[in-house]
Amino acid sequence: MQCLLHASSSVCTRCPSLSPAQGALPCPRPHKTEQLKWLIPPVFSILVKGPFGINHGIELHSDVVEYAKEKLESFIKNSDSFDKFEFCEPAFVVGNCLQIASDSHQYDRVYCGAGVQKDHEHYMKILLKVGGILVMPIEDQLTQIMRTGQNTWESKNILAVSFAPLVQPSKNDNGKPDSVGLPPCAVRNLQDLARIYIRRTLRNFINDEMQAKGISQRAPPKRKRKRVKQRINTYVFVGNQLIPQPLDSEEDEKMEEDEEGEERERGETQKLEEPPQNLLREKIMRLPLPESLKAYLTYFREK
Repeated sequence: MQCLLHASSSVCTRCPSLSPAQGALPCPRPHKTEQLKWLIPPVFSILVKGPFGINHGIELHSDVVEYAKEKLESFIKNSDSFDKFEFCEPAFVVGNCLQIASDSHQYDRVYCGAGVQKDHEHYMKILLKVGGILVMPIEDQLTQIMRTGQNTWESKNILAVSFAPLVQPSKNDNGKPDSVGLPPCAVRNLQDLARIYIRRTLRNFINDEMQAKGISQRAPPKRKRKRVKQRINTYVFVGNQLIPQPLDSEEDEKMEEDEEGEERERGETQKLEEPPQNLLREKIMRLPLPESLKAYLTYFREK
């Protein structure tokens, strides 16, 4: 079981440093604001291999957590990618990551997206299981730390960075900070497990069918970068004045011809392309089941 924790705001430029397990997917690049967005990827940082992992995010600001939950719900209901992979759904908590309860479970991967003071380095390191990896900014260096034993760690600097520091814990009336409880590691119910395995079986069946037919899943066509025309300016003397006059070069004329050809190709491709099929959904809708169960198997998605 892969356990992931994401603390504070996120910038997902260093996901490879977390050394995700084979089959894990890099997260999409987040919005320009340095906040956790939706998937602990974005947003955490990776989609855990398989649906049985633990994927937690802790964020200080409640409005950011609400936004993350909205984006997660939108992803599940609307994303074309949702049915292509097994998804480890994240759980979000409002709180300060420096106030995690001492009896909290440990994680295989931890990412902190705000500057960690030297005083809190050990606190962050003990969140790891043995063999786990922590990535965090400390002393203006993005640092990767691997726990090699109960009391041993290996660390290396990845690159120089500048992050805002973590907000220090606030204290209650007793002069002690309130602890933040992370979601419990609950066992999935039988209905949820059945949905996971039915979807997995159908997805494997689809993949086998496609391989038998020699059909590969097509990647979306790459968009060609638009070329910027550069004109050569010539200067003409009129009386005693020097007046610039644009002159099209042979290269400009060639570029115009190439662009016209690309437009024709793009138009023909759009005509030939059919809307993408959701083969998993089609398989589910053909099952001899009540409509309510089919809706449950599709996560109540409409496409």
